[in-house]
Parts: sequence; C-alpha cells; structure tokens
Amino acid sequence: MVRKPAVAGHFYPADKNALERELRGLVPATGERSERRKVLGLLAPHAGYVYSGACAGQGYGRVQLTETVIILGVNHRGAGAELAVDGHDYWQMPMGRVEVNSDLRARLLAGSGLFRQDSEAGRLEHSLEVQVPFIQYVRPGSRILPIAVAASGLDELLAAGGEIARLFRDDASLMMVASSDMSHYIPVARARELDLKAIERLLQLDAAGLYRTVRDQRISMCGVAPAVIMLSAARAAGAVGAELVCYTNSGAVSGDMDEVVGYASLIVY
Repeated sequence: MVRKPAVAGHFYPADKNALERELRGLVPATGERSERRKVLGLLAPHAGYVYSGACAGQGYGRVQLTETVIILGVNHRGAGAELAVDGHDYWQMPMGRVEVNSDLRARLLAGSGLFRQDSEAGRLEHSLEVQVPFIQYVRPGSRILPIAVAASGLDELLAAGGEIARLFRDDASLMMVASSDMSHYIPVARARELDLKAIERLLQLDAAGLYRTVRDQRISMCGVAPAVIMLSAARAAGAVGAELVCYTNSGAVSGDMDEVVGYASLIVY
C-alpha cells in the first residue's frame, strides 16, 4: 500500500528538480556527514517551506540522520487513532518512494497498549509529510516510521515516550523528529515571550514541564504532544542535553509582525 503526496505543490514544490533546488538552499552545506551531530531527537517546524523551511533546514543540517527516522506529527484533522502508526508500505514523494520500516512498526505495536496501526490518521497530514523531503535530501535511502499524534493527556504521552524508548535499547540506527510550530497568530513580541518559555523546558529535557508550561501559559504550540513524546523517549534512551539551532517567525518572510507563527529547530542528544 502506497501513500500519495497530500500537500506537494502547496507546502513544498511538487516537481522533483524544483524541490531539490529548494532543499539545497534550505539545508546548510556543513561538509562531510561526520561533522553533523548524532542525536536522539530533532524538533522541526512544519509550515510551508517559504515560511519555515530555512529554520527546519538548519536543524536537519546539524544532525546525522539515522537509517530509520521516527516522525512524530500533529494530527490536525483528528481522524483515526490517537497514537496512529502509519500502515503504508511506502510514501510516494516527488523525489521518489520512501520505505516505511515495517519491522520497526511491528516491534512498536507488539504488546503496546497505546499505539495502533492506522493509515487514515496521517494520510492527509502535512506535519508528517513536510519532514520527508528533508530526510530524503539529507540521507537518501533512510526509512521512516510516521506517527500521527492526537493524544493529549500527559500520562498517556509520557507512557508513549516510554514505549518508543524501548526501541532504542536494541537499535542504535534510530532517531526521532517531533514536528511542531510554535505560537500562532499573535504579535511577534508576545510570540517570542511565550515561545522562549516552552523552549526553555525543551532545553531542560523536561517533558512534563513543557506540557504544563504550554497548558498554563496557553501557548498555541500545535505539536506539544509530539514534542512531549520525543522528550520523554529521549530522556529514557539516555539524552543528556539539547541545543536550540533556530528560532524565527513568519513575519520575517511576510513582514506582518502583528499575527506571526513561531518556528524553532532544536536538537536533543
């Protein structure tokens, strides 16, 4: 079963050559792969490339992508299971097919009381799809395991992170991408003030603190749930630190500073 692109031509170019040219401009040329950092997780934004692509590209330019990348995305539509593991065999993308790691999927689902195989939840989900061309560009041949997250309870998200962490115990060829934008449609100064509070929790690897900060401060960080899962899993897998690579907002492109969307790239190692 093959998933076809849902947002090609909207969030990023649908033409293979045009997409490759755009990615060359978005991902910094950092030299040989050995100069990139081995990480457990990457937080990356998921707006249209014209707005957030450069920030996402800076993040991808700093990491050694692994043989399989677990993509934790927001389920914006709310369709399907709350923790929906993609059931497709391949994702057809403008730069070619990307294989879904079915063995890793089976390992995650075996005995899980939380995750469910569900191909509908992520079929139209841009938060998952926009990450895939970056993965193809930085490390051609990498496989993916996309997971659409609609779960919202802290205990469930922390437990989900614990289940993903178990995958890392037997497999060093894994990393996670948590797909999230930051504050939505508020003045730039307020967005920065709120977003830095969430980023501080991310830098402290504080999954529960991130959840509570976003909730209590009413920060419109759409991917807080994927980020909580990523932090929880990374801590359990031995993460010791994090680094902010990029923070910007849509106003830097549009010029509208009254209603911006914030974007951050951050690595967890």
